[in-house]
Amino acid sequence: MVGPRAWFGGLFYRNSHKRCGNYEKINGYPLTPLQEQRLQRLKDRLNVPFDETRPDHQDALKALWNASFPETNLTGLVSEQWKDMGWQGANPSTDFRGCGFISLENLLFFARTYPASFRRILFKQEGIRAAWEYPFAVAGINISFMLIQMLDLYSEKPKNLRGANFIRILSEDEEAFDVLYCIAFQMMDAQWLAMRASYLQFNVSDPLPPMPFDFYFCLVAIWFAALLVQHKSNACEVLQATRIQLERELSLEDVHRIQDLPAYNLLYK
Repeated sequence: MVGPRAWFGGLFYRNSHKRCGNYEKINGYPLTPLQEQRLQRLKDRLNVPFDETRPDHQDALKALWNASFPETNLTGLVSEQWKDMGWQGANPSTDFRGCGFISLENLLFFARTYPASFRRILFKQEGIRAAWEYPFAVAGINISFMLIQMLDLYSEKPKNLRGANFIRILSEDEEAFDVLYCIAFQMMDAQWLAMRASYLQFNVSDPLPPMPFDFYFCLVAIWFAALLVQHKSNACEVLQATRIQLERELSLEDVHRIQDLPAYNLLYK
């Protein structure tokens, strides 16, 4: 069996009864001083906008290019070369305006920590690919945004089971959010292949439906955003299915570390 049913029921399936706690437990979930500290550090990262005039942000962007195309010299921070990585245009800084600097940090962490997995996805080296593929870099920004929403990171305390479990994981590993990003990217690509999605099946001329401002804020300037809001497109289903699977795995009672997530092994296949 292929497609989303196989994805949910096969490789990453665990007994649905293996859930920890209930809403009452989550509602009263106390944060330890360490958890509060690490959650606040993560929130601080969320509030850093990308600033193309800052030398450290420029250096991070250059580092991302060098990690992606080590044998090709970058001609400038504004260059048509960026389109090879899946940015909208010649200036990738415009794509960071919605999610901020953390989305660049996520991509750079992926490139440096799991280079084999990063390159497999960047260069679409695995599986039978569609004639037209999703844009890698802009997809990465949307994954960052998806995780921020899914984990409800702007709340004072976790409001759901997955959020509570993530804070526990974060207390064990301060890089948990970045690693979860890498897992989510790998899951999305595998889901894309399983569903045999094609980017051309999405009609970019269709109008965007009404949506809350906080959701629209990150996506309004990104043409890949339509993949999240057009229910008829396969690409939308890919991201939705990825989020559902992540929520499911983060709700398992035996997940105490990021390495305990069933999909973690995707990074080393």
